[in-house]
Amino acid sequence: MGKLTCFKAYDIRGELGVDIDVEIAYRIGRAVAQHFNAKSVVIGRDARETSPGFAEAASKGVMDADSNVLDIGLAGTEEMYWAVTEYEADAGIIVTASHNPINYNGMKIVKSESKPLDDNGDFKVIKKLAESKNWKKTLKRGTISNIAKDARKKYVNIVLKFINLSKLKPLKIVVNCGNGAAGPTFDAIANTLEIERVPFEFIRIHHEPDFTFPNGIPNPLLVENRPATAEVVVAENADLGIAFDGDFDRCFFFDERGAFIGGEYVLSLLASIFLEKNPGSKIIHDPRVIWNIQDIVGRKGGKAIQSKTGHAFIKQSMRLSKAIYGGEMSAHHYFRDFAYCDSGMIPWLLITELLSTSGMSLRKLVKSQFDAFPSSGENNFKVQNADVAIEKVLKKYSPKAISIDETDGVSLSFKDWRFNLRKSNNEPLVRLNIEARGNKVDIQEKLENIKSMFI
Repeated sequence: MGKLTCFKAYDIRGELGVDIDVEIAYRIGRAVAQHFNAKSVVIGRDARETSPGFAEAASKGVMDADSNVLDIGLAGTEEMYWAVTEYEADAGIIVTASHNPINYNGMKIVKSESKPLDDNGDFKVIKKLAESKNWKKTLKRGTISNIAKDARKKYVNIVLKFINLSKLKPLKIVVNCGNGAAGPTFDAIANTLEIERVPFEFIRIHHEPDFTFPNGIPNPLLVENRPATAEVVVAENADLGIAFDGDFDRCFFFDERGAFIGGEYVLSLLASIFLEKNPGSKIIHDPRVIWNIQDIVGRKGGKAIQSKTGHAFIKQSMRLSKAIYGGEMSAHHYFRDFAYCDSGMIPWLLITELLSTSGMSLRKLVKSQFDAFPSSGENNFKVQNADVAIEKVLKKYSPKAISIDETDGVSLSFKDWRFNLRKSNNEPLVRLNIEARGNKVDIQEKLENIKSMFI
């Protein structure tokens, strides 16, 4: 039995021809359908060159397991999530490698009600089935139905329910889809806004899906990728810029001066929006940067609940607490009324509504947050041994810490600053986030001090 190396900590991804190919895609599709004894499985794909072939192979696997395929075609991960709930499917597969290198591909999978796979009960069982090819005999073959047009229409309807269209005021918005899958879906939303006479002007860049990624892999978290959006915002005198990753489950923001807005501050803006509309609600956040979100949620009468980083953990925490919204500083934002799933389209709609109703610029909205709780952003350091590197930092800083939290990695809190250290699941990297209260601490100095310990 050959081990499949494309099964990672949270999803399936790997190098083409090394870790994953069409035959493996077939096996995964069949294993998913067999494991869930599925009547129907939603299948979609991103804009990569190999994605149509992988989606076709996975569909054949599903049908050979006597399950029906609901094909949504070129789509975002969140469109697959919503289709699973909307069409009451037993599982969903999106073929995507998101922001991984061009020679990669992979899959994200959910089960009924768009729930994440349980690691032991689902993910590892599917992996074992795909490796062993221990297929059940079937009496007939499933069918495939193209539901792409209907699924997108229903998706657009649900995301637009998050805002009040009548409150939207004139805004000029730069949109960078990174030549990934976002363009057609964005256009479907924009067309509906135009029909409803919403006075938005969109400046589209890198808009058309293109598997050659002529402007680089769509990953706005990379500093070198940000000027493409920021410079157009400034040149066009736009109100804001938005940029998507490859499967657009993450949306990134730029203010009217082209400055990149850290995900932790977007999280707080979205939490504020939901607490204004739904007082007393519960908000889930990750442990990396917490003081700003906890302050805002507390002042607005909500309840902030900390969860381990990662979509499965955030979604589980939200379902258990019935939280209305959850967010991570990495720009994953989760919504109770979107099957507790993450979306890259809902955030920009909510932010444009906030700009319209507040009369404030994005820069002004975020400035008060940053002044009160400045953050370093996430810093990644290559190390020979992550555990040894983290232990070295803890040995120096933990004796003076007021509190130590090991929810995810390790967080040390002091009177006026705190930091979170985590190791990467897949690379020899240590990830560091630092935050402070006001200007009492020089974050850059703290960053350099800890950084020097990794050299």
